[in-house]
Amino acid sequence: MSTDLFNLTGKVAIVTGASRGIGEEIAKLLAEQGAHVIVSSRKIDGCQEVADKITAAGNSAEAFACHVGDMEHITALFDHVKSTHGKLDILVNNAAANPYFGDILDTDLGAFNKTIDVNIRGYFFMSVEAGKIMRDNGGGSIVNTASVNALQPGVFQGIYSISKAAVVNMTKSFAKECARHNIRCNALLPGLTKTKFAGALFTNDDIYQTAIETIPLQRHAEPQEMAGTVLYLASDASSYTTGECIVVDGGMTI
Repeated sequence: MSTDLFNLTGKVAIVTGASRGIGEEIAKLLAEQGAHVIVSSRKIDGCQEVADKITAAGNSAEAFACHVGDMEHITALFDHVKSTHGKLDILVNNAAANPYFGDILDTDLGAFNKTIDVNIRGYFFMSVEAGKIMRDNGGGSIVNTASVNALQPGVFQGIYSISKAAVVNMTKSFAKECARHNIRCNALLPGLTKTKFAGALFTNDDIYQTAIETIPLQRHAEPQEMAGTVLYLASDASSYTTGECIVVDGGMTI
């Protein structure tokens, strides 16, 4: 297979939650393959740092702050994309919220709403707005970051796990309805990955050791180990792949 299938030259991509962790590594890799990457997250400073790293490496990027839990922010982002670039080829919904770690019976309304607003409503309307632009420009690829918690709920991660299960079904729904517009939609389901976002799992030694014992590779993943799957799903290498949810978990869910 020619590596040209992974060439993203001339493509415009948005990566949300890209100021650190998995999102940062995805943004860097897409840019390395030739895409112009709009690095997006809630705070502009973190976005700019990543965009600066990308451009310093000789690749193309810009920073744009967007809180996907805020509909006005989503509108502003896509107004910018339409006025500045006139097209969008790739959307990576990677931003996520997980404000509560504890017994599901003690989940408060604030944590519930924040998780749903970002992980479900945010992904949905980011995909809607991206899909409209893609539809008008002949197609594109949407990639959602879900989680293995969508398949096996995590301990003390009730509402987060529920929201990620919704992302899996959302992925399939967009894939089914948008295929006629040449828009593909797929999902990455990461396993235990060393990020600040997953910090609670790494600071609780009992939970961490229990998790490691269930992973055949006997280790956690690093963020860059997730980026290759997203490159595949964003590129022509996956031109006949849609509605798929690819698990990258070291074998944990076997």
